[in-house]
Parts: sequence; structure tokens; C-alpha cells
Amino acid sequence: MDFDINEVRAAIRNGMPPFEIRKIGHVVLMVSDLKRSVEFYTGVLGFKVSDIFEKDLMPQGMVFLRCNPDHHGIALVGGAPGPTQRSEFHHMAFELGTLDEVFRARQHLRDAGAEITFEGRRRAGVQVAVEFLDPDGYTLELYWGIDQIGTDGYVRPKDEWRGADTLEEAIAHPPPGQVAVLFDRSLLDHG
Repeated sequence: MDFDINEVRAAIRNGMPPFEIRKIGHVVLMVSDLKRSVEFYTGVLGFKVSDIFEKDLMPQGMVFLRCNPDHHGIALVGGAPGPTQRSEFHHMAFELGTLDEVFRARQHLRDAGAEITFEGRRRAGVQVAVEFLDPDGYTLELYWGIDQIGTDGYVRPKDEWRGADTLEEAIAHPPPGQVAVLFDRSLLDHG
């Protein structure tokens, strides 16, 4: 298919969704040699390790790395079949400013016909999120409330993680210290 700049310009939409992306939050990459990649990201680029998933949580291992107070900016998942063919992208995440925006984003994605693949709270980082597929099948995440790690390096212990399979469950059972207040209660699913 030939590139047509006028078609691309015509595709730009200026409508505002009911949320605002604040930043690209994190990228998760599949890697063929987890040890080698951790050595590179920590030794060459200076990232710090926040958490490591063992086989019980991720069969090939997973390492969460940070370069700022966010729990992770990059996560590496082991088990890629070999050196990259530039197709081992796992997902990319975008931070939202409020918990209400995550709920509005969920409804907006539903209304737009996007395929939602997860909503709720995962484990490390404990952010409340909605994950969905873009038109090419890439997994994207909109989230709020990722743990922040101060200069002391303290990372929330595993026994404080609170997984949740819905946004409603995520706010009903927050981890210690996460103030998961939804201001617009009409955004709740009542099913």
C-alpha cells in the first residue's frame, strides 16, 4: 500500500476522549536471554531493579526496571525464541492522572469497540489499569497509581500486592497506602 500523506492527515482526529494521557509509562519487552538483558539495562544504561518475578508468577522470569520513581519504566520478560526480529513487543502503557479517568477510559474503549483484554490490578507496581488491543493487535495499557520508589529504594513487598480482575475489585481492595477513591460513582459497573 502506498503512503498518501493526505490520507494520513485526514485520519487525524481532534476530538478529546474522556481522559488525558500524561506520559508513556512503561514498555514491556520479550527477551531471549533475561540475564544478558538485565546486565545490559542495569550495567550499560543504569536502570535499577524494582522486582523480579520467579517461575511461579512468570514461567520464563520477568524483571521490572526503573530510571525514575515509577515502579518500572521497562519490564523484561524472558522466553523469547531468539534474537529480536523487532516483533517481541509485549505492551506499552500510558499513565492517566486520576482513577476516574481509568474508569472513563474503560467505557470509552467499550464504546469505540476496542477489545479489552484485562482490567483491574496486576501485581508488582500495583497500578489500576485497563489493557486493550490496538488495530494491529498491539497490547496497550492505560493506568493510574503505579507505586513510586524513593531515593531509599524501598519497594512494596510481594505480600502487599493486591491483584484484582475488575476495576471495581481494584478499588474495593486496594493495597496498603494506595488511596483508590473514585469520585464519580456513576462510572462503576453494576453487574
